[in-house]
Amino acid sequence: MTSPFHNRRGFLKKSVLASLTTLLGTKIAFAKNMPAGYVPLILEGELPAGKHKDLIVLSDRPWNVETPPHLLDDVVTPADKMFIRNNGTVPTDIDPKTWTLTIDGESVKATKTFTLQELKDKFKHHTYQLTLECGGNGRAGYNPPASGNQWSEGAVSCAEWTGVRLRDVLESVGLKPNAVYIGYYGKDTHLSGDTSKSPISRGVPMRKALEDETLLAWAMNGRDIPQMHGHPLRLVVGGWPASTSGKWLNRISVRNIVHDGEKMGGDSYRVPAYPIEPGAKIPDEDFKIIESMPVKSVITYPRTGALLEPGQPLTVRGHAWAGDLAVKDMMVSIDYGATWQPCALKAPKNRLAWQQWSAALRFPGKGYYEIWAKATDTKGQSQPMVIPAWNPKGYINNACHRIAVKIV
Repeated sequence: MTSPFHNRRGFLKKSVLASLTTLLGTKIAFAKNMPAGYVPLILEGELPAGKHKDLIVLSDRPWNVETPPHLLDDVVTPADKMFIRNNGTVPTDIDPKTWTLTIDGESVKATKTFTLQELKDKFKHHTYQLTLECGGNGRAGYNPPASGNQWSEGAVSCAEWTGVRLRDVLESVGLKPNAVYIGYYGKDTHLSGDTSKSPISRGVPMRKALEDETLLAWAMNGRDIPQMHGHPLRLVVGGWPASTSGKWLNRISVRNIVHDGEKMGGDSYRVPAYPIEPGAKIPDEDFKIIESMPVKSVITYPRTGALLEPGQPLTVRGHAWAGDLAVKDMMVSIDYGATWQPCALKAPKNRLAWQQWSAALRFPGKGYYEIWAKATDTKGQSQPMVIPAWNPKGYINNACHRIAVKIV
């Protein structure tokens, strides 16, 4: 695994030396005695500071870290269990007192810049639980393998975010009638070190940007957003690929075209507009941008591999979500989908929050069983029992989650 702090020959990069103290969460004792190019042992293959020890590092340059399903059992995802999906180098020159957000673009009446404190003082605060899921969650299930981090089930979270509505800020600046899209820019830097390149600059159509739940957030779960998740300001767009929720936010452009920033074209966060043969290549114009994420669920208890005694009942539970929609029905199966048992399903805390479900199960005898979970959204769309249509980057795999249990 390549550390984000050194190049292929193992030497520390001068440009990130100053970030070590921040990411470690404490000062480096005797730092002045550190040999030139030396990489501290704590940084070799370790998780970022403050993360649960059982999270899975998929890459550390940039950081991409997955949460095992059993660690997603909390109703509100805590910071230490939240997945990480980064595209560039985490900024370290962060001072909330001097942080600004600029609103510009072809479709604003005038460019305007706000300090973080001005955002807090001038606009009403709102708090929502919002589901954020990486577009590539479930990529590991595709065959032939799709390129990118091989996420399993754990690139999803539902934290509580506090901030101001993007709509309120945009309306205060003034929008032209030709506004069709917004694009964000953050302070993270390209892995190459080239400051003229943005590692990612995505966006959403105006209809999504102007929703009540689309926030300019500075707090997560009642505290400052952790540095790894976008401190001090993040765009939060629930229900759509988490790549639309720009971290370390310092600029939003209101566009009169579909935003053309980094990772808005090619096969980035786009899927074929029609089914294709696995492994096939199609023209660029035949791709469409991923918008609302598909209906999906995860089993968070018990952990796969659970051992039970004969006759012992089991209460299984988890979460379900459906992008811009809500989940209408939730069912589980212990016989590979031959029959399904309905679950108790709670309403979401607010729109775009995931929903908790549970079911009491009994098993007919000793043996190996699989528990399958299937959610259905308010439009009647259900999770498939097999991997959905293949796409080049392995996006939006919403096949049924399943765990194994043994009755011994």
